[in-house]
Order: sequence, then C-alpha cells, then structure tokens
Amino acid sequence: MTLNLADLRVQIDAIDQELLTLLNRRARVAEHVGEVKKREGTPFFRPERVAKVIEQIQHVNQGPLKSEHVAAVWREIMSACLALESPTRVAYLGPAGTFSEQAAVQFFGASMEHVPCVSIDEVFRATASGSASYGVVPVENSSEGIVSRSLDLFLNSPLHIVGETSLLVRHNLLRLVNSMEGIEAVYAHPQALAQCQGWLTTHLPHVERHVASSNAEGARLASTNPAWAGIASERAGTQFGLHTPAHGIQDDAFNRTRFAVVCLPQTMSAPPPSGKDCISLVVSVINRPGAVHDILVPLKDHGVSMTRFESRPARSGQWEYYFYIDLQGHPSQEPVKAALAELRRLCAFYKVLGTYPASD
Repeated sequence: MTLNLADLRVQIDAIDQELLTLLNRRARVAEHVGEVKKREGTPFFRPERVAKVIEQIQHVNQGPLKSEHVAAVWREIMSACLALESPTRVAYLGPAGTFSEQAAVQFFGASMEHVPCVSIDEVFRATASGSASYGVVPVENSSEGIVSRSLDLFLNSPLHIVGETSLLVRHNLLRLVNSMEGIEAVYAHPQALAQCQGWLTTHLPHVERHVASSNAEGARLASTNPAWAGIASERAGTQFGLHTPAHGIQDDAFNRTRFAVVCLPQTMSAPPPSGKDCISLVVSVINRPGAVHDILVPLKDHGVSMTRFESRPARSGQWEYYFYIDLQGHPSQEPVKAALAELRRLCAFYKVLGTYPASD
C-alpha cells in the first residue's frame, strides 16, 4: 500500500504529539532532579554527564538520523531541561552573533541565559564576580595560534577550565549592499583580519582594515554605512540585516577555534575522569641552561603525552617566560599524578588551569 503525502503528514503529526508528551515527561523528572541537587548542594550543570548521555544515545542510534544530528537534538533537550532545574548564565564575547556566542550555544544549548560581554577581560570579570555562572573564551586558533589575551588572564584569575569546545570558523564578508563594489573599509576582530588577510589582499587590496572589539561588532558597524563591510558569521549577518557578497573568505578552509569553558571552583569542581581528558597548566622555571628540557623529562619518564606547549613573556623585564602546557590524561591516573608531582618540584611557578573532558 502506497501512502500519499497527506497520510504521511498525519503520521508525523501523531508522532510529534508522542514526542511532546515524552519530552514533557522528561522535563518533569528533570525538575525533580533539580530539587534533589538544590537540597544536596551539587552542581546543576555537569558537562561529563551531558557527554555521557549523548554518547549513550549515539551508541544505540540505528539511523537514519546521523550521530552528529542526534547529538545536537539531545544537547538542546538537555539544555531545555536544565533551564527548568536552574537557569545557566553564560558570559561570552558579544554582541549577539559572535563565534564565541555560537561556541557557548554549542556547549550549553540554546536555553542558556546569554551574558554578552564587550571584551575577553569582561568575560573573566563577569564569571569571577558571579554575575555569570560560566564563561566561554577563545584560547587557540588552528591557523593563527594562541589567543594571547585569554592565556594572560588565566595567570591571576580564580577561574578554572571545566570544559572545551571546538568550532569550525567560517568567515563571511557582510555589508548592506550585495556587491563587492565600493567598499572603503572592512571591520573585524584582529584574529579574523589575520585569518582572512590573503583573501583581503587578493580581492580588496586597497581597502582599509579596521580593528573591532568582535566580529559581531564589525558587522554592526557595517550595518551603519553602505561603504563599510564586516567579517563575521552568517548568524551576525542575519542579526544585523546584512547581505553576504562573499562566503567562506578565511585563508584556511579548515579553520577552527578552540574555546575554554571556565567557572569558579565553588560553581563546579574539576570533572571526574571521562576516559578522554585534558589537563591545562602554566609553569615557569628559573632561567638556566637546560631548565625547559628538565620540565619535559617527567612527562617522558611517565609516558604522559603533551598536546600543546606555548610560551608567553612574563613581563618582568628579565626575559622570563611562562609556559602553557596541555597534557592528555587525568590527575587521578597514577602515571599522570606522578609526572605532575615531579614537574611541580622543578618549577618556580606552577598552576593547574583545569582538568576537563577533551572535545573531539
């Protein structure tokens, strides 16, 4: 028997009603979970729990939905249920339409409470002061390297990293006019200008490049003058009613930015082992021959893999440096625990920035 379109739509409508009933049933259970958490004083948001639930759902998925689509749907379901337990206020570099906002939504779901900030410094301040429960800050780009301001702020901040997310960054040229003609100036965040410099040099060689506090701010500025353009996401273009004369203008087609999720330790302690964890720390050593080599020896001796090693000036005027290191593993694992203990004894300065599940 062949069903027509009307019959199939009747089936879909019936299934939608079943889904809605089940979702509300889940939401009521989530409300009870929130009451228990409040009574016990346990954190409402646990990223490792979200990751585990999504992994389990993906494992039993039989299709035709793709695993990544199942993950996106369940993240939003859990985000909406979490909002019933307790609203999650998340600070990020704003305004609306930035890649930082997109990363925050990717990690927390669209039901989070948005706290857009004018700078990365303000994201740290808002989260440290408690006006936001969590902050999302960029730390590394696949083509331009570290986001130095974020790393510098970690040095003296009480915040620690409890999660991370990686975002495929596609930059677009946005303006009021759907044309490449007559552009006099381009506005964007310095990272975006750097990531698109080859394209700009080739296609807009005589156009002035101006720094904006964020890409979304660049898009907002472009919306005020038809001779200006911004570099930002499609989301920002929609937000400010702009056309997209050129899509995907980043020089690296696989351009990705890694974001750290931060909070106060009293908001959430370090997540338990997930089986795929990362440890971020910053250290410094006394300036002597072989000092940097020496701090790497404990990692080699105990078989601990290092995935990132960056240096930043200590700004002491003595040519001293801080070293930012990412390690695979969790401090509860004996080899990692032993390596960290030995490493700490060799350092003049030692601070664990966070232990958290690594993103894919």
